[in-house]
Amino acid sequence: MKSTIFDFKMLTAIVLTLGLATSCSNDDSPTSPDTDGGTGTGDESRWITVAAARMGEEPGDGNGGTLIYAVSSEDAKDPTISIEPFENGFIAPSNRTARLQSSEDGSTIFNISYAGDTGGNYTKYTVEGGQTFSQTGSEISIAPYVGTAPRWIKLFDGDQTGAAVYVSTEHETDDAGNYTRTNATIGVVTLDLVNSSINNYQEHDVSLSAEEEANGYYISRIDMPVLNAAGDKLYIGARLSKVDPATTESESDYEILGSKTIVLDYPSLLNPSVITSTVGHGNTNGYRSINAFLYKGSVYQANQSDPAGSHILKIDANNEYDDSYVFSLDTALGVEDAYILGWRPAANGKAVLAYQHAGSEIGLAGAQGFFALVDLEAKTAQKIEAIPYDPDFYLFQYQGFVVDGTEIYVTQAPVGQNGNIYVVDTEKGEVTKGAELVNVEGSHFIGTF
Repeated sequence: MKSTIFDFKMLTAIVLTLGLATSCSNDDSPTSPDTDGGTGTGDESRWITVAAARMGEEPGDGNGGTLIYAVSSEDAKDPTISIEPFENGFIAPSNRTARLQSSEDGSTIFNISYAGDTGGNYTKYTVEGGQTFSQTGSEISIAPYVGTAPRWIKLFDGDQTGAAVYVSTEHETDDAGNYTRTNATIGVVTLDLVNSSINNYQEHDVSLSAEEEANGYYISRIDMPVLNAAGDKLYIGARLSKVDPATTESESDYEILGSKTIVLDYPSLLNPSVITSTVGHGNTNGYRSINAFLYKGSVYQANQSDPAGSHILKIDANNEYDDSYVFSLDTALGVEDAYILGWRPAANGKAVLAYQHAGSEIGLAGAQGFFALVDLEAKTAQKIEAIPYDPDFYLFQYQGFVVDGTEIYVTQAPVGQNGNIYVVDTEKGEVTKGAELVNVEGSHFIGTF
């Protein structure tokens, strides 16, 4: 069934697809889809991999492991199909929730195991349908570079490169023992996804302004690297924290500074600098889902924990924030304290965005989540009413959105309850209810790849 949201005018850009994993109960070996080489026209079939996170100790914690299952895009759109990843899925190696990425055409899944004895191990799989994911290439470990719980992402360079990052911090004092600053040391490793090898690794001390550091601010977390349009700069999202300079004790109630991004030369990973937005405040490191995307020569980046609600920020080709671009989710959605949990634009500059806001009901695992359809050029957003919502619909750990042409695939299922795949046609403003997702107690779905 379909429900009309609203119409958009045609735009152009670059599209990339993302996949998560699933499992199907009445077709364990779906027919292999014809692919279009990653052009994402939406006219040819491709694999849709659904990812499911099993409960560990608490409902919705996702710490019991990740299972994936692939169906054709035709089956993903078919509401008579039932998908049961918790019963039939392939176990993605990871001690906790796996950190998954997919190739642009959905034919390959990339995984880096998170935490535990295998934490930091990179593996690559060919998607063959159902629960069949065949390992290809060598398994390598990036743990020596970025630890066993790495934060990594696939760069948008035609499935060539991944980038993983970490940060460590240390308080510094003068000869009299007085606090002077907190040093942030970042490490960045780039990974050859084709040949399963390390491309480059660099480590840097990254500074804020002298005034900010004297007041106790420092970079405490980094994530979500993305390349600029020229391919010569790497942007890394950052979170700031603060200590009391008099005691070096962590503070929680402090002035939130303008959103910041670390910029490195690419591919050398040298010459770190920090840029600051005057439009958005808060963090740009995101969480589980990609937080920044290239569109029409600029990078569009979500921020989180903004006192004025999340914004989508713009970094132009000059590698600086464009502070004339103001896109407030609070204003666009008519809510307060909007918080972007994850998002993904299609080639036309229209995106599906997962969010919560002040007043969101608190369910089994946390605040209720919602989906919105946004337009990067018009700076508009509208809640997707055709997708059903429930207090236990939890999107904080959401990882993946498949983009196929102007269509975006998402999963909807409250914690411990069944749900469905939904396909949003961003150009026509239509939503199609697809295959049923069969859940188990305390578990949830974390997206499509």
